[in-house]
Amino acid sequence: VQLQASGGGLAQAGGSLRLSCAASGGTFSRIGMGWFRQAPGKEREFVAAFKWSDRSTHYANSVKGRFTISRDNAKSTQYLQMDDLKPEDTAIYYCAARLTGITSTVKSATSYPYWGQGTLVTVSS
Repeated sequence: VQLQASGGGLAQAGGSLRLSCAASGGTFSRIGMGWFRQAPGKEREFVAAFKWSDRSTHYANSVKGRFTISRDNAKSTQYLQMDDLKPEDTAIYYCAARLTGITSTVKSATSYPYWGQGTLVTVSS
C-alpha cells in the first residue's frame, strides 16, 4: 500500500484545513487508515482513524468534535477535515494504513505498517 498525503498549510486559529490521503496498491474498502501528528520536540501522537472492519471512526480527545474523517472509495482517498483549529494543532501530520481491523490497536502507530509522507499544518494565533 502506498500513501500520498496532501492538504497541509497555514491557517489562523479558528480556521479550517482539509488533509487528503490517497491510497494505492490495495483494496481500499479493506484498508484502515489513521492520522498521526508530531509537533516539534514532541512524540508522534494519534489523531484519528477509520477502522474498515466495522466502519467506525476513532478520535483523540484533543480533536474530538473538531476533526472529522471521511472517505471517498471511488478515489481511494481518506480525508481529515480539521475545523476550529488551534495553535496546538500545529504539527506534521502523517497518514498511515493497515489491513487489520482490530479495535484495540487502532490508536497505536506500531499497528500501521504503511505510512505516507508528512504534511505540515501550521496554525497561527
